[in-house]
Amino acid sequence: MKLEKAQQSPYMFVPGATTIGLVCSDGVILASEKRVSYGYMVMSRVGKKVFKLTDHIGAACAGLISDMQILVREVGAYAKLFSMDAGRPMSVRSVAKVMSNLLFGRRLVPLITQTIVGGMDDEGPSLYVLDVLGSVIPDKFAAVGSGAEIAVGVLEQEYKEELSTAEAKDLAIRAVKSAISRDVMSGDGVDIMILTKEGMREESMKF
Repeated sequence: MKLEKAQQSPYMFVPGATTIGLVCSDGVILASEKRVSYGYMVMSRVGKKVFKLTDHIGAACAGLISDMQILVREVGAYAKLFSMDAGRPMSVRSVAKVMSNLLFGRRLVPLITQTIVGGMDDEGPSLYVLDVLGSVIPDKFAAVGSGAEIAVGVLEQEYKEELSTAEAKDLAIRAVKSAISRDVMSGDGVDIMILTKEGMREESMKF
C-alpha cells in the first residue's frame, strides 16, 4: 500500500510556486506569490521568492527556498566582485550567465530552483529564464513554478512590449491571482520588484 501511494504521487514534496517576469517599455517587473508549501502542508504564508542581485538586477525563483537563497547569495557576491574589479556594474546577460555556470556546476547534486533574472543595463531592460541545470533562455515574459501553466495563459493573451511599468505591474498581479485561484501550492499574496533606470523598488500585498 505504501509503495502504491508513493508511485501515485512521486512529486508530493516538491515545493510549488508561481513566479513571473515581464519586460515593459521602461523596465522589468518580477513577481512571485508568498506561500511556502511542503506537499499538502503550508509551511509559511510570508515566504520571499523575489531577490535583489545588484542595484538594477533582480531574480525571482520557484523551488526550494534554501537553494534559492544560496544561489542568490553566490551570484550577488560575484556581481560585487566584478563591479569592484572592472569599475562598472555587471550586465543582466552576464549575471544570468554566472548563475547558469553555478547551476551547471552543481548539476550532479542540483539546486532545485527555476529562476527568472531581469533588470536594466546599458542595453535596456532584459529578462532571462534558467532551469535547474542552467539553461539560459532570453524572453520578453515568462512564468515558472507549479502555477506557470495558468499564469502564462494570462500573459500570452494580454502582454505587449509597449506596456508601461504600471500596466506591466497590473498584468503581473492579475496573472499571479489567476494562478493562485487554481494552484493549491500558490497563494497568500504577492511580492513585486520593479526595476527601471532610476533603480529598484519593491512592493508587497496580501490577497
